[in-house]
Amino acid sequence: MRRRRPGSRAEPVADPARGIELRGVGHGYGDRTVLSGVELRLTERRIGVVGGNGSGKSTFARLLNGLVQPSAGQVLVDGLDTAVHLRAVRRRVGFVFQDPDAQIVHPTVAEDVAYGLENQGVPPAERGSRVAEVLERYGLAGHADHPAHLLSGGQKQLLAIAGVLVMRPARIVFDEPTTLLDLVNARRVARLIAELDQQVVVVTHQLDLLDGFDRVLVLDGGTVVADDEPTAAVAAYRTLMADR
Repeated sequence: MRRRRPGSRAEPVADPARGIELRGVGHGYGDRTVLSGVELRLTERRIGVVGGNGSGKSTFARLLNGLVQPSAGQVLVDGLDTAVHLRAVRRRVGFVFQDPDAQIVHPTVAEDVAYGLENQGVPPAERGSRVAEVLERYGLAGHADHPAHLLSGGQKQLLAIAGVLVMRPARIVFDEPTTLLDLVNARRVARLIAELDQQVVVVTHQLDLLDGFDRVLVLDGGTVVADDEPTAAVAAYRTLMADR
């Protein structure tokens, strides 16, 4: 029998049915409070997050896969605390940034997609097949050896998404994925999100992106002020913004 070393902590068994839980979560930067008292359990397949500038949306999104740690409370993913089991959490929750240039780190398209798989220790043969599959799926196969920084804005966003999807996370957080895109590419990304099998949390200012979602959260002043199905939540958001 293998014995645990004194003081070591066994990793708890993940329970996907629990989804993402925020328990009394708060966060601040210096003296500035960005989020306060957030209590949520996120289990729906499609969840939107809206709010005005400075409402705490981006910080909220980054909490969900441990890019930001709460100043107060806990964030749990499938029962795993992001502050304790960060590596395991990031295997479960992918993150797509608003600006794909913040996410693209390797010279060529194929190298960039393969980067996360290398970090996970995926064998080279499997790595190659998974990269080829995801590039084909998102129309980037013909650009595999091209310099990533020379892609168009829409292609860069698809590359950033492909780099997340190739790692096969169960959940994906998108932080304003269409804000920097023209209408054609924004629609393409919207269709891509709609077709995903994974649980998706989307932070957005594009309210039509939320059509068909299961649940929408409205943030204001660092707290959740509305939590409902899309029509009601968007109506509450419009009312909130009309008073500004």
